[in-house]
Amino acid sequence: MDLTSHWVGPVAIFLFVLAYSLVITEEFTNLRKSKPVMLAAGIIWALVAWQYAASSQPHAVEEAVHDYLTEFAQLFLFLLAAMTYVNAMSERNIFLALRNWLTQRSYSYRSMFWITGALSFFLSPMIDNLTTALVMCAVVLAIGQGNPRFIGIACVNIVVAANAGGAFSPFGDITTLMVWQRGIVDFQTFFALFVPSVVNYLVPALIMSFAVPRSKPASSVSDNTLRMKRGARRIILLFVCTIMTAVSFHNFLHLPPFLGMMTGLAGLKFFGYFLRITHGATEFDRKQYGEIGDTSPFDSFREVSRVEWDTLLFFFGVIMCVGGLGFIGYLDQVSAFLYGQLGPTIANVLVGVMSALVDNIPVMVAVLEMEPQMSMQQWLLVTLTAGVGGSLLSIGSAAGIALMGQARGHYTFFMHLRWTPAIALGYGLSIWVHLLINSRLDAVMPS
Repeated sequence: MDLTSHWVGPVAIFLFVLAYSLVITEEFTNLRKSKPVMLAAGIIWALVAWQYAASSQPHAVEEAVHDYLTEFAQLFLFLLAAMTYVNAMSERNIFLALRNWLTQRSYSYRSMFWITGALSFFLSPMIDNLTTALVMCAVVLAIGQGNPRFIGIACVNIVVAANAGGAFSPFGDITTLMVWQRGIVDFQTFFALFVPSVVNYLVPALIMSFAVPRSKPASSVSDNTLRMKRGARRIILLFVCTIMTAVSFHNFLHLPPFLGMMTGLAGLKFFGYFLRITHGATEFDRKQYGEIGDTSPFDSFREVSRVEWDTLLFFFGVIMCVGGLGFIGYLDQVSAFLYGQLGPTIANVLVGVMSALVDNIPVMVAVLEMEPQMSMQQWLLVTLTAGVGGSLLSIGSAAGIALMGQARGHYTFFMHLRWTPAIALGYGLSIWVHLLINSRLDAVMPS
């Protein structure tokens, strides 16, 4: 049934727009972003099911909901394992130790600008762009005390670098993860976006660096007693092994990646059990970690409870909302216009621009539901643009929104907007570089 001309269609669009408006204004309303999209998803599907109930296919809606639920469940379990690992590394003081180590170095403002940007670029493919941005912002705030100009421009650089770094890795951003889990792009093929991602980061960074002073900050206060807790390095190793397991399950056993991540999560839980039963058991541990480094035993279930449940439920709401609009028939119309009339290249460039205004997650969900017939080069292009397009505005990515709260008063919407032309130049050049160096993939179709 095509419900786009029925009253259910416009009502569903209105509900989604209203819900997402509340998501965008979360910073001002303090209403968690998961709540409006979950409510809108339930109402949209209820309205659709109401129309189908009296038709010849009353169970079609139920089957569609099951399909979207399966898609969300895979994403949910993958992210649950990844977030738990990140929380475990945070609890073991790994990120605090990194921040402490950097603040102890007597680098100039310009050096720290490049160091935090480079670290953001190379950390985000492993621990995601949002976590990376928060860690690096903490470093910038500690170093830039008394220099709000440096903090603002360094935060812009971190957002751009984290989003660019996350674009060439299946683990770096939610959009790349969704594309990988769909089986559209192989794990190793994502790395064809490495050079375009470097261009996307370096071009605005080079322009912005001229506005960063060469002087050195005053000595930053750091805690010399702060150390990583017992087992921190082994948890890092377990995380790397978990990623390798997820990739191997997908590439060699043709199993969903989330199953490899959950297997790795079980490994973390067994190691957490070892840490708990041996906590403070040896004289060596007491001498090395003392009362400062490891005052409480490790609890893996505590780290599970600390995951971003609001974010996970937000993904549920978005996937179900966009799925409902697609089931009504709107995505077919949008796909016919974008990919049929404008062509895939222009359409995928516009996807990046839209992600800066709305957010890349619902935009990429919509593209995946449209399932346009594109070459591998074009699928990589939309993965790149959806990932880095959010850098054009501070509200276009989770990293930017988070840093506006963390560095409140220093990193603002208009501070970021001042550098949007430089970021747009990097955005355009990264697209050009991708189309140039990955032209061979234009003849390759996804399997």
